[in-house]
Amino acid sequence: MTAGHPHETARDLMSAGVECIAAHETLDRAAQMMRDRGVGALPICGSDDRLKGIITDRDIITKCIAEGHDPSRVTAGDLATGLVWVPADATVEEALARMEENQIRRLPVIENHRIIGMISEADLAKHLPDDQLAGFVHRVYAGA
Repeated sequence: MTAGHPHETARDLMSAGVECIAAHETLDRAAQMMRDRGVGALPICGSDDRLKGIITDRDIITKCIAEGHDPSRVTAGDLATGLVWVPADATVEEALARMEENQIRRLPVIENHRIIGMISEADLAKHLPDDQLAGFVHRVYAGA
């Protein structure tokens, strides 16, 4: 697959089957879910099953543990920030632009107000030509 084809969408890039962590769940539970699923980020969903944010393994370390907080007492919702997403029918270029603008490496994909997948760097590596992937990585990491 090469980017720029008019029929390619965020849905074509994403990994489906994303599981949310409930906003009321604790960070130790989030870490266990990440370990069990082999992922570094989880979308956070509220009781209405709507996306509230995303939490990364780095968030748990830097915003909880390094600050001296107990991950068994801090909830995923406490760290739910940066609600950035893309609609499933967005173009590949729109998805890349959203990630670059926000300096993020993972992007939730939404359809009918529900998360249906996540675009990660691994997904980009599978689908983008090397030169486009290298440009993306440079722009995202240069601003980090």
